[in-house]
Amino acid sequence: MPAIEQRGQLIRSMDSLTDLFLDACKEPSQWRIGVESEKFGIHAATGAPLKYDSPDGIKALLAWMCKKRDWSPALDSASGAIIALTRGQTSLTLEPGGQVELSGAPAHCVHDVCREMSGHLEELAPIAQALDIRWLALGFHPTAKQQDLAWVPKERYAIMREYLPTRGSRALDMMRRTCTVQVNMDFASEADAMRKLRVALKLQPIATAMFANSPFLEGQFTGARSQRARVWLDVDPDRCGLLPFAWKEEATFRDYAEWALDVPMFFFKRGTQMFRNTGQRFRAFLADGFEGERATFDDWELHLSTLFPEVRLKNTIEVRGADAQGSQLICAVPALWKGLLYDTNALNEAESLVKDLQHDTVAEARAAIAEQALSADLRGRSVRAWAEAMIDIALRGLERQNGCTHSHSDERRFLAPLQRLVEHGHCPADVLLAHIDTQKPLLAQLLDKASA
Repeated sequence: MPAIEQRGQLIRSMDSLTDLFLDACKEPSQWRIGVESEKFGIHAATGAPLKYDSPDGIKALLAWMCKKRDWSPALDSASGAIIALTRGQTSLTLEPGGQVELSGAPAHCVHDVCREMSGHLEELAPIAQALDIRWLALGFHPTAKQQDLAWVPKERYAIMREYLPTRGSRALDMMRRTCTVQVNMDFASEADAMRKLRVALKLQPIATAMFANSPFLEGQFTGARSQRARVWLDVDPDRCGLLPFAWKEEATFRDYAEWALDVPMFFFKRGTQMFRNTGQRFRAFLADGFEGERATFDDWELHLSTLFPEVRLKNTIEVRGADAQGSQLICAVPALWKGLLYDTNALNEAESLVKDLQHDTVAEARAAIAEQALSADLRGRSVRAWAEAMIDIALRGLERQNGCTHSHSDERRFLAPLQRLVEHGHCPADVLLAHIDTQKPLLAQLLDKASA
């Protein structure tokens, strides 16, 4: 039975846990790109982060979007508060600290992604100007302390807020002070999916270095190029990281399911009721139930969405390791991964590039990558050299894919600014630091560069 028909039904067989993945397999002609991009909202006059309930805050912005731009509100079942907007296949959602995330519609090509991103900012501009809001596209909030941020009134966030700090000291920072650009990619078969997962896991820390864009913590430069990448090293070892089992060439959907079964749950839902269930692994929930409730396919799909590895498998391959980016580089993120993963020859080349990388070696390099970005070392070779090789492969992959039929410019142009940076050994944080005057207030300088 296809996974989409199983929703709400009890899970009767361990074998059926992989149906969600199998049902998502698509022919290459049906492959699309999905991009999710996050940003911080700041009040320009005061430098204060956006509050949810204030008259000039997030709630007012969402209400205006519903009234003036024909978005539909989605309400939290417990608080009744607007926590998201939807319009067709696009959604606007809120992260726990009030970060605003655009989840774009599945796109044929990077040109379509960029048009939607630009259109989104243009659509926001009138209300942002009216509320004196500026948007910061950085991987970590440059000035705010935890106490400066409000909590979005979403029931699942309250559960995560209590549980995750018992697993890692930077969990609340992950929830409230980080922003990312995530790319969702399709796959043709189990073998194709697990191969893309394996290659992307090996490449992801190198991509993290390329897109490192969060050098500030509470108004100070601490030496790290990516505070966001540093945070993810101490969130929850059960549900984060580089998935060592997936580095084996024989890894299967079942292996991913077996890993997910042993990750503790956050919650599950029955209608509008949320059941807090942080003391039980999904494997035990499947075997024993919880408070008279038994595991359903809806519960399984929800559980998979609460896992946070650097590359995640659901009904897509989700590549999750890039800091949020400004307009110059945001489209380079999907262009890089489309070039690497959607062309057979490029995927072959990428696999060959990283064939000798071992999980422990790459995992150990992540801390240095967060600090030094492209200057870090990976297996006796600079991360910059690895990044240059990745970009070359992606450029050839995009060239073979011939860009988009409706555009005179192929998708390689979106990688050009990234390529120039990497050739000089720079990441976005390096460029940002080069233009910051340490004798002047940081936030004022950042707001001068921010979009309304």
